Amino acid sequence: MSFASSPFTPMGIHSIQEQRDRWERKRSRTARELVQSEQSYCKQLDLVVTYFVEILKAKGTLRQDIRESIFSSIKSIHLINQTLLTHLELGRFGVGFEEFCTHLQLYNTYVDNIQTAKKALMVQVKKSKAFRRFKKLQESRPEFSQQKLEDLLTLPLQRIQQYKHFLRDLTENTGPDNPEFQQLSKAVKAISEVAQRIQDNARSHENHLQLRRVQKQLKGRKTRILTPGKWYIREGWLKTVPPKGTEAKPKMFYLFSDILLQAKPCSPIHPINGDKFACQRIYPLKECTVDKVFGHTKSQGGLISLTFARAKLLLMSDDQVDINDWYRSLCLAIGQLKSKNTVVHRRDELRRKPIRSDPDSQNTPELQQTCGIKRTMMLDEEVWEHSEGHSSSSIPLTGESGHSTTKRLKPNEAPAARPQESSGSSCVIL
Repeated sequence: MSFASSPFTPMGIHSIQEQRDRWERKRSRTARELVQSEQSYCKQLDLVVTYFVEILKAKGTLRQDIRESIFSSIKSIHLINQTLLTHLELGRFGVGFEEFCTHLQLYNTYVDNIQTAKKALMVQVKKSKAFRRFKKLQESRPEFSQQKLEDLLTLPLQRIQQYKHFLRDLTENTGPDNPEFQQLSKAVKAISEVAQRIQDNARSHENHLQLRRVQKQLKGRKTRILTPGKWYIREGWLKTVPPKGTEAKPKMFYLFSDILLQAKPCSPIHPINGDKFACQRIYPLKECTVDKVFGHTKSQGGLISLTFARAKLLLMSDDQVDINDWYRSLCLAIGQLKSKNTVVHRRDELRRKPIRSDPDSQNTPELQQTCGIKRTMMLDEEVWEHSEGHSSSSIPLTGESGHSTTKRLKPNEAPAARPQESSGSSCVIL
C-alpha cells in the first residue's frame, strides 16, 4: 500500500501559485505605469501654472475674473496631484487615493467650467493682441514640446478617465485581504462618478451645439428649438404619403426627445433664407404610436405610420436601412418619453382623503368673513345680470330678442389657448 501524495495536489497548488504570481505581475506593471504617467501629468500641470497662471497674474495682462474663467481650479489641482505623486512614488496607493478623493470637488468645479474656459480663451485670443503674443511666446518654449494651451487645459479631464482604468486594474489584481483593497475600491467608485460627470457634460454640450445648428437652419425666430430638457436625436429626408393617394412629397424631418418637426426648404432664390427650412408641422410624441406598414413598397424601402392625438402621418423612404433606423429611433424616443411621464405614487398618497375638511375649521371668523364676501359678490352679480336682462329685452338684438347679451360658457365650451402662442412657434402643432 503506497502512502505517496496524490499527483493532483502539487499541480493544484502550483496552479494557484501561478495565478497569484500573475496577479502580482499585473499589479506591479499597472503601478509602474501609473507612477510614470502621474509624473508626466504633474510636469504638464506645472507648465500651465508656472508659465501662464503665475506670470499672467504678475504682469496683469488679463483681469482676475478672466484668469479664473480660463484656468479655474487648475492651480489647486496641481497641488493635490503633487501630494498624490509623493504617495504613489512611495508605493502607498491606497492611502494616496483615499486622500486624493477628498479633494475631488476641485475636479468637479474644473469639469463644469471647461466649456466656459474654452470660450473665454478663444475670446481673449481674438480680442487681446497682448495676450495673443504672450500665449504664442510661451507655447514656443521647448518645455511645451509644441503643445498648445487649449490642449493642456483638457488634461485634468483626460487624467480622470485614466485614473478610472488604472484603479480598476489595481483593484482587480489586489487580494481582498490586502489593506489597500477597500481604499482602492472606494476610490474607483468616487472617480467613476467624476468620469460620468465628464461624459454627461460632454453630451449636454454636444446636444446644445446640435440644437443651435437646427435653430439656425429654421427660418425666423418663432419656432423655438433651444429649450431646456430637449434632446436632439436625428434628422433626414422622408416622403410624406398624403391620404388621397397623390404623389408623395419629400420633407425634412427633425426628431427630438419630445417632438417630431416637419419642414420644407425655402425658395433657393430668397436673398436671406435660401439655404434654410420653413417649419410646417410640429408633432408631439407624448401620445404618439408608431407602426410599420408592410406590403406597400414592393420590397424597396419602407413605410411607417405615426398616429397622434389629432393627426396621422405616413412616412416613406426608398432606403430600407434608413427607414428602419427611423423606426427604432421613434420607438425609443416615445418609450423614453412615456416612461419619464409615468407618475409613481407612494402608498400613503393613494389613500382616500376626506372631501370635507374638519367642521371645526369651518367656523373661524376669517372663513365666515370670506364666505360673506362671496355671498355679497354673488348677489351683486345676480342683480347686475337681472338688470342687464331687462335692459337688453327693451332693445332686442338680431337673433337674440328677449335674451341677455352676456352668455356664460360651459366648461366644455371654454376657448382653448392656441398652441402656436403657447409654444412661440408659427408651425401647426398637432
